[in-house]
Amino acid sequence: MFFCAFFVLFIAFYPIYSTMTQNQAYPKHIVLFSGGKDSTCMLLMMIENNIRIDDIVFCDTGQEFPEVYRHIKHVQTYIGRKITVLKGEKPWQYWFAEHVKTKGKRKGQKGYGWPAWQCRWCVKVLKKEPLVKYLRSLPPCHLYSGITSDECHRANAKNVYPVPVAFPLIDWKITKNKSLRYCYEQGFDWNGLYQLFSRTGCFCCPLQKFSALETLFYFFPHLWRKMKKMDRLTHKTFKTRSTVSEIEHRIRTS
Repeated sequence: MFFCAFFVLFIAFYPIYSTMTQNQAYPKHIVLFSGGKDSTCMLLMMIENNIRIDDIVFCDTGQEFPEVYRHIKHVQTYIGRKITVLKGEKPWQYWFAEHVKTKGKRKGQKGYGWPAWQCRWCVKVLKKEPLVKYLRSLPPCHLYSGITSDECHRANAKNVYPVPVAFPLIDWKITKNKSLRYCYEQGFDWNGLYQLFSRTGCFCCPLQKFSALETLFYFFPHLWRKMKKMDRLTHKTFKTRSTVSEIEHRIRTS
């Protein structure tokens, strides 16, 4: 009887125990924090379970929803800790419309323009490169990423960072829905952002679905106007063969 009870408790708590102990050889433990529901859930659960955290880093593209920036301030106040903000060597505007290409068939052209599946320059220069530079400045460390258990395929992708990466939410079998519910229970609601969108990346991302663009147009007109101004600065269309104004026309007439 005692053995059975012990076994049940062991199975229940082993994922947490494993996360706490598997990387003790690393002197630094870094949480990758995007400001979204999954990384927020991971951070709060790690704190709740007394898992060591040496730093919390947020890679700022400069194009997040205002609600996300307010959420990050709320989290800092809630946990009583400062979140380290990492930025690219140059801001979004520079890479988007000012950087002069020095090679290739578009040599001399200004700006990368809107990101595309084949060229997600924003992720490379505003997220990955600043984070890699920061990690290399530290002693051996371990990175924690908030990928949920229903997105395991993302965790199986090639590790682009110079340090090992752990996925606590996968270990704890936390899905996307569970992570959002947990955040709501802790008092974090992003001012209703997740009631409108399923994700909270950059508001101006051209890779988002048409339905998300409709929501952006109707609920965040100030951000839509900003996108239209940005659209006039680049040679590339926002979507394949569609400018922001053309998408707006489609929304208005649909």
